[in-house]
Amino acid sequence: MSSPFPSVPALAAAAAPSRTPSIAVLGGGITGVTTAYALALRGCAVTLYERQRYAAMETSFANGGQLSASNAEVWNRLSTVLKGLKWLLRADAPLRIAPRPGWHKLSWFAEFVAAIPQYERHTVATARLAIAARRHLFAWAEAEGIDFGARREGILHVYRDRAGFEHAGRVSALLARAGLERRPVTPEEMRAIEPTLNGRFHGGWYTDSDATGDIHQFTVGLARAAVERHGVEALFERCVESVAHDAGGVTVRASGPDGAAERRRHAAVVVCAGVASRRLAAGLGDRLNVYPVKGYSITVHLDDAASRAAAPTVSLLDDETKLVSSRLGEDRFRVAGTAEFDGENRDIRAARIRPLVDWVRQGFPGVDTRRVVPWAGLRPMMPDMMPRVGRGRAPAVFYNTGHGHLGWTLSAATAEMVADAVVGTLPAAVQVAMPLHRPLRLAVPGALPG
Repeated sequence: MSSPFPSVPALAAAAAPSRTPSIAVLGGGITGVTTAYALALRGCAVTLYERQRYAAMETSFANGGQLSASNAEVWNRLSTVLKGLKWLLRADAPLRIAPRPGWHKLSWFAEFVAAIPQYERHTVATARLAIAARRHLFAWAEAEGIDFGARREGILHVYRDRAGFEHAGRVSALLARAGLERRPVTPEEMRAIEPTLNGRFHGGWYTDSDATGDIHQFTVGLARAAVERHGVEALFERCVESVAHDAGGVTVRASGPDGAAERRRHAAVVVCAGVASRRLAAGLGDRLNVYPVKGYSITVHLDDAASRAAAPTVSLLDDETKLVSSRLGEDRFRVAGTAEFDGENRDIRAARIRPLVDWVRQGFPGVDTRRVVPWAGLRPMMPDMMPRVGRGRAPAVFYNTGHGHLGWTLSAATAEMVADAVVGTLPAAVQVAMPLHRPLRLAVPGALPG
C-alpha cells in the first residue's frame, strides 16, 4: 500500500535496514509514536506497526486536549468507589460501570481497591512524570516544526462547593511535593482568568504552567518527522496477531489489509498497543491488567463570530461533572470526560454525549451547539493508575502502556524512559556504533513505583 507520508525520502527508507538493531514498536498512537521517535533519536532502526490506516486514529484522536500535570491525582480513593456505586443506575453519570460481570473487570476493581493505600505516592509520582514529559514534548515539537495548536495559558480547575475546593487544596500539597505550583483563586479571579465563564462557583485552582493542544495533530506530525527525518519504517494497516520471543530476539506476525500474514524478525519489541496490550502481553508471558475505560468527547465547531467570542480560551476542568475543555485554534472547542467500564465497547451513546453538550449550553450560553462532533475512545488504564514502562519477563520484550486518561500528558517522558531501557540492554559493541544522543534527562526519581 502507499505510505500516508508521500514525501518520505527514498534515501531514508533505503538507509533504515542497514541501521542496527531493529526494534519493533507495536501501536501508532501517542505512546507508540513517541517511543518510536525516542528510539530513532538514539540510532535504532525502528519498525512501527499500526492497525489503522494512519497514526493516532483511536484513543489519540480526539481527547480533551490537556497537557495537565495538575490533573495527576490518581483515582484510587474510597470516595471514587462510593460515587461509582451511587451512580451505578444513572446512564448519564460521570462514572458508569456496566452491570455485566466478568473476571477481567472484577480483578481490575479488586486491584484498584488494593492500590488505595498508594494514593499519595502515586499522585506525586504521576505529577513528576508529567512535569518532565512536557519539556520533552515541546522540545520535540520545536525541533520538528510541529504545529498542534498549542496554548500555554494554563488550566483552571473550578469548584462549586467548599468540600471540592478544600480537597483540591490537599491535592495541591501533593503536587507541590512533585514540584508543581498551582494557586487558589476566588470566583472574581477565575473570571479575570477566563471572562466567558458562566455560573456560580466557590473557587478554583489555577496552574499557569499547564498547556493544551490537539493530540491528533501532534502525533501525526511526530510520526511524519520520525519517518521522513529519522528513518522509522511505518507499517500501517498491519494488525499484530502475535509476538514470539527466543534467545535471538522476537518475531512479529502481522496481517495486512488483504488478510495475508507476514513475519518479521526484530532484536526487541516495545508494546505500546493501548487496550490490546493485555492480549499481547499474555502471549509473551506477562500479566498486564489493562482495562479499556471509555471516555467521550465533543468537538464544537465555532462557525460564527459570536460563538468564537463566547467560547473560553483558557482550559478548564470542572471537578463536579468530571469534564475538561480546551480551545483548539480559533474555530474549535473540545469538551471531554466521563469514564465508562464496559469492556471493548466503542459505541457512542447519546446518553453519554448529552451531558457534554448541556455543559457547554449552561456554562457558555453564547456558543452555538448546532455543529457538534461526538467521539469515544478506550483509555488503557491500569488498576493502580500508573503506566507500565520497562522490561517484561523476556529479555527482548518491553512495555510502554497503561497511561489511562493521561496518555498525552505522560507519553514523552515514558518514551524517553523505555528508549533508555531498550538501548541499555543492547550489546556494548552495538551501543558504541550508534550515533551519539544526549536526550533531555528525566528528573523523576521514584516516578514509577513498583
